[in-house]
Amino acid sequence: MHQYDLYGIGAALLDTEIEVTDKDLQKLGVEKGVMTLVDDARQRQLVADLEDHLVTATRACGGSGANTVIAASYFGLRTFYSCKVAADDNGDFYLANLASAGVDYPDALDEAVPGTTGKCLVLVTPDAERSMNTYLGISEQLSTTELDIHALAASRWAYIEGYLVSSETGRAAAIALREQAEKAGVKTALSLSDPAMVQLFRDGLGEMIGDGVDMLFCNRDEALGFTETNSLDDAAAALQRHCRSFAITLGAEGALLWDGERQHRVSSPKVHAIDTNGAGDMFAGAFLYGINRDMPFAEAGELACRAAAQVVSQYGPRLRAEQHAELLAAVV
Repeated sequence: MHQYDLYGIGAALLDTEIEVTDKDLQKLGVEKGVMTLVDDARQRQLVADLEDHLVTATRACGGSGANTVIAASYFGLRTFYSCKVAADDNGDFYLANLASAGVDYPDALDEAVPGTTGKCLVLVTPDAERSMNTYLGISEQLSTTELDIHALAASRWAYIEGYLVSSETGRAAAIALREQAEKAGVKTALSLSDPAMVQLFRDGLGEMIGDGVDMLFCNRDEALGFTETNSLDDAAAALQRHCRSFAITLGAEGALLWDGERQHRVSSPKVHAIDTNGAGDMFAGAFLYGINRDMPFAEAGELACRAAAQVVSQYGPRLRAEQHAELLAAVV
């Protein structure tokens, strides 16, 4: 009997979402649709420049891996999350948010060290696209110290956030987590996270994947960039060398899945998208719930598409707790 269904690792970031226009992005010099790493001064400048927008801002415990693990927890999995926060108000808020979502974390996090908890400024345009400016803060120092090998060994799955590739110590921690999981017979999953991460750190992501993970999550652009191909079919064929199964999300077109033997194409419900922040994270959380509960691959993909569609139809990277139960009720 496993103590946990899912063990995740990733950056701990306090998300602040702000509605902006394309003209705002151009004026601020923000690249649209990707995650850009910035220093504290740049992020403070952006916040100052957007001061008149802050009345519409919302704050949430975030980071890609955390969004996925929290979603999985709300669906009903027993979860654990390794991250790094500082001894500040944002760090306290973050840990309280994890605990309220039913996610366990290493005891050492309750003795946080001085510094600044990571922050992500998420700028959402009218076409629902999200453009992220991330100051990692103390998350840049996430390392093997934050791993809990006992909790990992007691888990069914380990999930690795691809954004960790941008930090030397974070990448090392991700690699160590995968290696320890493989030794303990724990299944491994990894998300490529963002087209910019693939473009800038492709080799590092390859190191994190190693000889192959059990499950790989990516979107179309990430799949094409990582495999250096020009078509979805070619990317799907090439990805099979890096994983034992995968899910390529295709936005409103649904997803392309490979279960290790055959491909499945699943559709997405038609919704009015207003905010795509967290869509891929939610897809991964719902999908990991499904396969943890022995759903057929395509059925898990259909649940994941419905959950992601629900996320993009409202503001914020996550759903309310009760919305997860509603999604599951629709499956039955």
